[in-house]
Amino acid sequence: MSLAAAEALPMSRGRRALYAVPVLGQVARDIAKDVDAALYAVVIFVTLVILGVMTWGLPALVVTAVTLVPVMFVLLIWVTLP
Repeated sequence: MSLAAAEALPMSRGRRALYAVPVLGQVARDIAKDVDAALYAVVIFVTLVILGVMTWGLPALVVTAVTLVPVMFVLLIWVTLP
């Protein structure tokens, strides 16, 4: 399926909701257009965490880890679905 054909399909309600979020929507649209953007987003996130730890120390690392707990729960549930 070409990119033009994929854009012609109606978007699901979840995708429209994700695209409506200001920052995450822009990142999601970029990732939908170019898969390499996901790698760039991960590199930017890791760089921000490293800079935060260098600036504020261990609290920045702890806040990042606690924030990512729900993400890991969702990934674990998603992996175990039949």
